[in-house]
Amino acid sequence: MFNNKTRTQPLMSRVDGVGQWLAPLGLRVLLAWEFFEAGREKLQGENWFADLGDKFPLPFSLLGPNVNWTLATWMELAGGLALLLGLGTRYVAATLWVLTVVAIYAVHWPSEWSSLAELWQGYAITNDGFGNYKLPLIYLVMLLPLMLGGGGRFSLDHLIRIRRNSTVASTADNTAWGLVLLAIGVTVSLLLPWAGGALAIAGIALMTWPRRTTQVGLPAAA
Repeated sequence: MFNNKTRTQPLMSRVDGVGQWLAPLGLRVLLAWEFFEAGREKLQGENWFADLGDKFPLPFSLLGPNVNWTLATWMELAGGLALLLGLGTRYVAATLWVLTVVAIYAVHWPSEWSSLAELWQGYAITNDGFGNYKLPLIYLVMLLPLMLGGGGRFSLDHLIRIRRNSTVASTADNTAWGLVLLAIGVTVSLLLPWAGGALAIAGIALMTWPRRTTQVGLPAAA
C-alpha cells in the first residue's frame, strides 16, 4: 500500500525506484549467460590460443597460451556466476571489461587499418577480414553501468550493504571522475592509443587538479 508521501511523488520518480531493482538485473542476467557460455565452451573445447601467436598484449603475452586459456575460462565461468548473483559486481564487471578488451585486441580488431572508415567496417558480426568487434564492443557498453553503478538492489551486494548498514550518499568529485577516466583510458589505449591516452591524461588531470578550499572565519584576536 502506498503512503501519502509516495502518492505525491512524480510518476517518473517512482519508476526510477523500480529501475534500481530491474535495470541492472537485466544487464547482469544477459551478460552472465554470455560469459558463462563462453567459459563453458572453452572448458569443453580445445585450446586455440596458440594459433594467435604473439597477438596478446603485455603482460598476457608473457603467460603463454595455456595459462591465458585457463585464466579466460575461469574468469568467464566465475564472472558469469558472480554477475548472476550480483556479488562483487563492480569488481567482476571491471575484470570482464579487461578480458573483453584483450579479446578485441587479440581476436576481433582489424590487423591493419588506415582510416576511421576502414576501422568502422569491423563493426560487424562477420569475418570478412575487416575485424569483428561489434559483439564484444556491445558487451563493453553493457558492463560500463555495472562497473559504475553496481548490481542494483536485486543483488547480493545490496543485501550485504544493508546487513552492514553502510549505505552512504553517493557523490561524484574530481577524484572519482579522474579514476574512472584513467582506468577506462588505460584499457582503451590498447585499441585506440590516441583516444585512450586522451582519456587517461584527462583522468590524471582531474585527480591532480587543485581543490578549492573555503576558509572558515575565525574570531578576531583581542
